[in-house]
Amino acid sequence: MRHLSRRSNQMKIGILGVGAIGHTLTQRLSAAGHEVKVANSRGPETIPAEVLASGGRAAHARDVVTDVDAVIVSIPLSAVPGVRSLIDEVPADAVVLDTSNYYPGRDGAIEALDNGQVESLWVAEQLGRPVVKAWNAITSQSFELKCSPAGSRDRIAIPVAADAQTDRELGMSLVEDTGFDGFDAGTLAESWRQQPGAPAYCTDLTRDQLPAALAAAVAARSPRRRDLAFAAVIEVMSDPEDRMGEDFIMRLNRLLFSPSGVS
Repeated sequence: MRHLSRRSNQMKIGILGVGAIGHTLTQRLSAAGHEVKVANSRGPETIPAEVLASGGRAAHARDVVTDVDAVIVSIPLSAVPGVRSLIDEVPADAVVLDTSNYYPGRDGAIEALDNGQVESLWVAEQLGRPVVKAWNAITSQSFELKCSPAGSRDRIAIPVAADAQTDRELGMSLVEDTGFDGFDAGTLAESWRQQPGAPAYCTDLTRDQLPAALAAAVAARSPRRRDLAFAAVIEVMSDPEDRMGEDFIMRLNRLLFSPSGVS
């Protein structure tokens, strides 16, 4: 059985994936004093030095998932089934956290998700164990640039969902260690409220703003709005004369996802 004391002490954390979110997670959690190992699909020698600048250690994937208190899976959702054999090696009492999101235009169509299965529940099925959903509802740009100390005015909150209260507490504690307010978003069955297209998704809300945004989510609308936002971003990126500018994705999401147009 896990012990709450571990949440306030140094943890051994493995991170699978060194994309934009995994990159920042490695830096922030290492700087917070955790013992962090990180792996990608190409080998430890290919991990950039700046990822490890705060003390993280590059390793092979099978080393990353052993002798750890928590593993963070930070890879494209379409790649999640492919790491099942690695997750099978994670200690039974370790917590698995997931940062992924479903975009059919990027990941390919997944029938279960298109039929309404909650993304986090699908991920848990693929990995064969419960997960904590965290860091999925913030853009990589905001995650990199907008961290702030606890108690700061307008500090961004990140929703954290899991079925076990102790797992949510661990997730929220780690979110705090990365420079954001951890917000208890309930169970995995409710985590559709932080999926792409929902008002709480990548709109840089504070702890006070987030409850109303989570409550305002409408399951039938989110996929349509997700796909509209994705198409808009792809269109802008495809034009060499166009420039998205600072916070373009966040501002677009606020416009499309929020029923009240959070300002």
